[in-house]
Amino acid sequence: MSNGKQGQWWEAVLARDATQDGNFVFAVSSTGVYCRPSCPSRRPRRENVAFFQKPEQAEKAGYRACLRCRPRSSGGNRQMQMVKAVCRYIEQHLDEPMTLDRLGTEFQHSPFHLQRKFKAVLGITPREYADSCRMNQLKSNLRAGHSVTRAMYDAGYSSSSRLYERTASQLGMTPDKYRRGAVAAPIRFTCTDSPLGRMLVAATGKGICAIQFADTDAELEQGLRHEFPFALRRRDDEALRGWKDDLLRQMRGQTLTSALPLDIQATAFQRRVWSYLQKIPFGEVRSYAAVAKGIARPSASRAVARACATNPVAIAIPCHRVVRQDGQVGGYRWGMDRKESLLELERAQSPQA
Repeated sequence: MSNGKQGQWWEAVLARDATQDGNFVFAVSSTGVYCRPSCPSRRPRRENVAFFQKPEQAEKAGYRACLRCRPRSSGGNRQMQMVKAVCRYIEQHLDEPMTLDRLGTEFQHSPFHLQRKFKAVLGITPREYADSCRMNQLKSNLRAGHSVTRAMYDAGYSSSSRLYERTASQLGMTPDKYRRGAVAAPIRFTCTDSPLGRMLVAATGKGICAIQFADTDAELEQGLRHEFPFALRRRDDEALRGWKDDLLRQMRGQTLTSALPLDIQATAFQRRVWSYLQKIPFGEVRSYAAVAKGIARPSASRAVARACATNPVAIAIPCHRVVRQDGQVGGYRWGMDRKESLLELERAQSPQA
């Protein structure tokens, strides 16, 4: 199983992504239990997690089924099952025109009700989901070294003009530049100590593109290499000293004179979520449901969780300030301990403390 696939599955676990139920299970070595991705239990440490495509494989490895989420049962309500089926259908027909009328006929729902149910579960429309799938496929094809033309048609884009008009905001560059550049785009980075362990800050010529945490510089550089596999990565401590110091000051609760410039790729929904997160005051938290309501998508809590899990610039976009409705800290890409430590640090340094 590739590290990329495991990374995607881990993000689905952090987001409790119910649409991934049935695609895999995750097992926790510290408890000896395996669960479905949407299990409501507390998220484990990443190093304690193993993934299996089928429950039988997990049980053969010595794990037992979770009594809370019952990963062996078909489970899930009919609406969730229908949305999962729509997702699979869209994924299999990316190279064909996809309309609500066509989906409604295929799944025996009116176009209006199908879109409403789909959006209630995922927080986005079927069209937005299809766009996201095409973009992910395009990026994968370009990273694999395919020509722009082949990558475009394999991803389901019908014309180059349509491709280029959609990629400016989502890729942050033209497809050819992304392909080379990921082959040729220079990315500078620096590593430093922080209250959460070693921190990496990476940037393009436009702004910060990655902020990551780990225990060692080697782990940080490996993470950057995974995120930007073909970029020209170069350590440049001096050039990034200012932004690094700004981030450390921000972690200590000091107000910056100007916002940090960011160069990140995002869907329209992710941008709405991330923009909202940047408005949460230092030392305060919001629930996933509150964020969903704040962006006028009250039924999109799960999609909000996914947007938090895929945030590439920790601290600059404070996804750690989003917690579960019951007060539990919820998932965090860089580990539960770091999230708890960061929240405690902010509470202690908040003017209201």
